Amino acid sequence: MTLGPLMLDVEGLSLTSEDRDLLEHPLVGGVILFARNFADPDQVRALVEEIHGVRRPPLLVAVDQEGGRVQRFREPLTRLPPARTIGRTFDLDPAAGEALAGHTGWLMSAELRTVGVDLSFAPVLDLDYGVSDVIGDRAFHSDPQIVSRLAGRYAAGMRRAGMLPVGKHFPGHGAVTLDSHVAMPEDRRAYGDVMDDMLPYERLGHGVLAGVMLAHVIYTAMDPNPAGFSRWWIRNELRGRIGFTGAVFSDDLSMEGAAFAGGPADRAAAALEAGCDMILLCNDRSGAVSIVDELGGWSEPASQLRLAGLHGRRQLDYDTLVGSEEWLRAQADIEAATRAPELVLRG
Repeated sequence: MTLGPLMLDVEGLSLTSEDRDLLEHPLVGGVILFARNFADPDQVRALVEEIHGVRRPPLLVAVDQEGGRVQRFREPLTRLPPARTIGRTFDLDPAAGEALAGHTGWLMSAELRTVGVDLSFAPVLDLDYGVSDVIGDRAFHSDPQIVSRLAGRYAAGMRRAGMLPVGKHFPGHGAVTLDSHVAMPEDRRAYGDVMDDMLPYERLGHGVLAGVMLAHVIYTAMDPNPAGFSRWWIRNELRGRIGFTGAVFSDDLSMEGAAFAGGPADRAAAALEAGCDMILLCNDRSGAVSIVDELGGWSEPASQLRLAGLHGRRQLDYDTLVGSEEWLRAQADIEAATRAPELVLRG
């Protein structure tokens, strides 16, 4: 059996019989975990082992563990800083900022690998234009050159820990005010203006990023479809002009930004036809059932090869990791970057 194109969620701290039945379906290829699936490292490690044990090859297990307000697994795992903190450290001291990016990417991935998680959807490559609340401090910087440098170091840290980086949200979510979780954002800029947003993908798309997640945003000057449903954005721009050969992920198809395409099965078919290798459907069990019932025997050998290469490279032991030299150095870097500056009163 190969990995299917559907990544979905599971109910709680261990698999239910309904979870297991759904995960055994050949259209399923992965599971994304949420805060409700995490109690402590031992529990989530057992859950991941359950998921990996359902099928051969094992299903991919992913989580959003960016840091800041998007971090599903918390204590005793390290509280990670948002990407903006790394960017501000860079503004004060470029070498320190790049070191912090590398240490944070490594630490995030190393801790997740101790519990067996294959992927975190990171780094965020969106630019901080100061208008998007849903992106906000999740972005490293407003300068695409700096985003490229910091995301490159972050991704290198991930790879050192045995996890492959998946950048998001192509071609760029930072210039729209609406949140695609609850609305359908439209970016009305000209193609030339969106080139800045794509620069990090151009710089990191060859040999650094193993995957890219698309934005639920319509770029009205280029295509009437949101990027994740657009052959033009996926096949012409990402695959063609940029030459990206890794895996392409949709964003969550349960978001309002995907509603234009119809019901869950229609959304899934549209995203796959546009060129996505894997589609996400989160927190919609009836929708997931409808996809596996209605999508049929979708099969794309090239997609299956790309997905098969995304499993974590090695699993670390948590007790060995904690207290290691690199773990301590990463902790010290994060503490220094997030420490409140001393308030000095004058006069």
